Amino acid sequence: MKRELFDSDHQLFRQSFRKFVEKEITPYHHQWEKDGVVPAELWRKAGELGFLCMDVPEQYGGTGLTDFRYNMIIVEEIVRAGASGVGFSLQNDVVVPYLLQYANEEQKRRWLPKMVSGETITAIAMSEPNTGSDLQGIRTTAVRQGDHYLVNGQKTFITNGLLNNLCIVVAKTDVSAGHEGISLIVVERGMPGYEPGRKLEKIGLHAQDTAELFFSNVKVPVGNLLGQEGQGFYYLMNQLPQERLSIAVGAVAACEQVLEHTVEYCQQRQAFGRPIGKFQNSRFKLAEMKTETRIARVFLDHCVKLHNRRELTIEDAAMAKWWTTELQKRVVDQCLQLHGGYGYMLEYPVAKAYLDSRVQTIFGGTTEIMKEIIGRAMGF
Repeated sequence: MKRELFDSDHQLFRQSFRKFVEKEITPYHHQWEKDGVVPAELWRKAGELGFLCMDVPEQYGGTGLTDFRYNMIIVEEIVRAGASGVGFSLQNDVVVPYLLQYANEEQKRRWLPKMVSGETITAIAMSEPNTGSDLQGIRTTAVRQGDHYLVNGQKTFITNGLLNNLCIVVAKTDVSAGHEGISLIVVERGMPGYEPGRKLEKIGLHAQDTAELFFSNVKVPVGNLLGQEGQGFYYLMNQLPQERLSIAVGAVAACEQVLEHTVEYCQQRQAFGRPIGKFQNSRFKLAEMKTETRIARVFLDHCVKLHNRRELTIEDAAMAKWWTTELQKRVVDQCLQLHGGYGYMLEYPVAKAYLDSRVQTIFGGTTEIMKEIIGRAMGF
């Protein structure tokens, strides 16, 4: 399918990043899955070549490419390579927008250059052991004491949990004010009392260092408050659409990639004297998946165009996130079925895709939350 979304500059960027993936990621990712973490050195290599935080302005070390299509290419190529442990998109698509939008000049000069270079790896800590999608229920607190905040609490399911050396923490600065008491506090590695917990054992995404984080009387300078006190909930609501769009990008790319592998398999695998793709059931399944994936691609690319024009709504992002991730689950499951027994073997890409895909309908807001957002936007 020819994609009119990209021009020649995007294609050159894709070629460059694909070469980086082939040289620096693909040969090592299997070992990283065993290790349970991607080496920090990879981030520095990516930073040297301009693959991190592309939309950061030049005065802070970036290239100022405020076109989300470049971010999109990074996600698509990582999915294409099956490199599910590489968390570049968290830094590029999720964390950077908070700093560009809400950080003051001093904070930008302090944090952004090292994020661009890959020296600083970031995370954002929202979820807690007893609080997932309901951010108003968080228990982590940041109590102001003179020129610092005292941060206490626990976070879980944190991507880049072990690697990060700068983390945006969602905390309550006023426990009596509900969602209006939520603020964003930037906690840096090395601050006494800030410790990563255990690396969490997951069904998939084995190379991704998902971990718990603990905050015990962490003294964080008031200068690390992001934006204004009590505005954290609104900041999160404003920035979550891009995170959800990024997840949708990965979902559609995964559908396309696993479908491509499955078509090749069905052309080669023989049963009863002919390729299994020749059987009507196989053809119908493949035709259905190709059609649904094409529909998802068209809608996703439309959402990216809207986002580049700053016109993507919260409900459109929710639609893209829930539809594409549920489709990903369905497509990967059906493709595994078409592989038969081989689909259950981890040496086949479809097996890894099956394990990695399951979380897609959960993180970034569950499917149920996405439908709730859409329903409320309809006036219900």
